[in-house]
Amino acid sequence: MPIHLAPISRRRFLQRSLVVGAGLALAPKLFGEGKSIDENSWALFSDPHLAADRSLVFRNVNMTQHFQKVSTELLTLPSLPTGIFINGDCAYNSGEKQDYSLLAELLRPIREQQIHVHLALGNHDNRERFWDALEDERTAKRPLADRQVALVRTSRVNWFILDSLEITLQTPGLLGREQLDWVASALDANPDKPALVMIHHNPGINGGNMGLKDTMALMEVIRPRKQVKAYIYGHTHHWAVQKDASGIHMINLPPVGYVFTEGEPSGWVHAKVGNDEMQLELRCVDQTHKAHGQKMTLAWRT
Repeated sequence: MPIHLAPISRRRFLQRSLVVGAGLALAPKLFGEGKSIDENSWALFSDPHLAADRSLVFRNVNMTQHFQKVSTELLTLPSLPTGIFINGDCAYNSGEKQDYSLLAELLRPIREQQIHVHLALGNHDNRERFWDALEDERTAKRPLADRQVALVRTSRVNWFILDSLEITLQTPGLLGREQLDWVASALDANPDKPALVMIHHNPGINGGNMGLKDTMALMEVIRPRKQVKAYIYGHTHHWAVQKDASGIHMINLPPVGYVFTEGEPSGWVHAKVGNDEMQLELRCVDQTHKAHGQKMTLAWRT
């Protein structure tokens, strides 16, 4: 399967530790050495909005601290997820190269635990600067050379990562005909496993949260292809799970960074994939939030 940010081997980590100094000799224990990895467990992040300035506070939130807190929680799980998806708006505002450098730095402890990292882009990202800052991303083999698109095959499901970034700092998103044709063809070539589609932008255009411009064209692709079980998105900084008329689960991930509406949860979602369903657990940055630990089981449409 295509690797975006590949795990960093323990050997490479120890070599680097010895070079930097003996003080890092305890690092393997700090990062949870010896934990098992659950190949059907995944961490779903969205909208971290990381800024090169670690001290930056926006909407009363320090985004770097939020990211560090959820990453630390993830690494303290009894069994680690096999991978993380970060579903767009990785950068604070206009997708500066230094924003992505900080993202790579903050992801290092996760990668050192052999966890794969898969990244999507949102309207606050900049594709060229993203690729410039993250060398593994620029050199990754993609089905569409000019888009951050991937098919991640796993034992139980196929994850389709789509790129809805049209123009940086323009709120709505667009897939475009070429990408829609690719996902249709890729779904037809992989009919035997449930398919989960990840896109930064929410479906439809409404109010102040303008979403995916070509939503209807996408729905014409995914609704009749019954292996598609979920459309997972961010962008709205809101946590919600619904089902559309065709039975596709519409999963709106909470932001790792800041919320738009006071009182809503920020955090991440722990997803465990079964044979016929997916279990979701909401993990809030503020673990006193009433929604923290909320669980649900989403049965696949037939």
